[in-house]
Amino acid sequence: MLWILLLAVGGNVRGQTYEEMIEKSYDYVDRDDLPAAEECLKAAMRLEPGNRNNYALLTNLGTVQRRMGKLDDALVSYTAALNRQPESEVVLSNRAELYTEMNEMEKALSDYQVLLSVNPLNEDALFHRGLLYIGTQDLLRAEADFEKILDINGETVQGRLGYALLEKVRKNYGDCEAILDYLISKRPEYWRLYEERAELYHLMNKNGRAMADLNKVFAEEPRPSAELYVLRGRVKLAQYEKASAAIDFKKAQSMGYDAETVEKLLKQTY
Repeated sequence: MLWILLLAVGGNVRGQTYEEMIEKSYDYVDRDDLPAAEECLKAAMRLEPGNRNNYALLTNLGTVQRRMGKLDDALVSYTAALNRQPESEVVLSNRAELYTEMNEMEKALSDYQVLLSVNPLNEDALFHRGLLYIGTQDLLRAEADFEKILDINGETVQGRLGYALLEKVRKNYGDCEAILDYLISKRPEYWRLYEERAELYHLMNKNGRAMADLNKVFAEEPRPSAELYVLRGRVKLAQYEKASAAIDFKKAQSMGYDAETVEKLLKQTY
């Protein structure tokens, strides 16, 4: 989730109070007091509704709301920001990710198409569009996006990770594992790789190894996603740790994970 910092806002505003509200919002985000950050951003915009920096405040507001699980409110904020800056790569990326989170895949894809028309070399957008293509089983287009990433930057993790995910979908688990092992050897601090390998190990019924990777991720990730809790719950189920699995599934549900899916998983813990 991308956050816009207004480093020189003081030279562009009329009143100190507007600037102070922005600074307070940063402080509250650092302290993880998201409701207070949300109110500071709204207060700043009420003070100066015509300020040209408000597209950035709307973007930050959307990110705060998204982290709070207020997805509909976040969508309103991101869309309002795009109305002011329709070609902003940051806002387009944020809204595309939000649409993906809301399972609005066609709308997410549309935002990535616009973003890539603005900047065809945006590696992150190519990667996430490739993931969407995988989700729709359009594997050739996904492969084309990952190949373009590698053409842009041969050292990138995302391009090779994309190929690993393709191999996983194609059930070429050995090839997927080899790519992930290589990437982890090169970028051991990139925790997304451990998450992907944990899911792969779970698919391969290597749940002990899956849990070892998940333990690394949970030890280092300050805000584990709902998807991570679901994956750990699935691994615990496979290890017959039903009570502990149920705790993870309920945590994911509280974070906004699909309720119907969680109910099905919880039934397996009884």
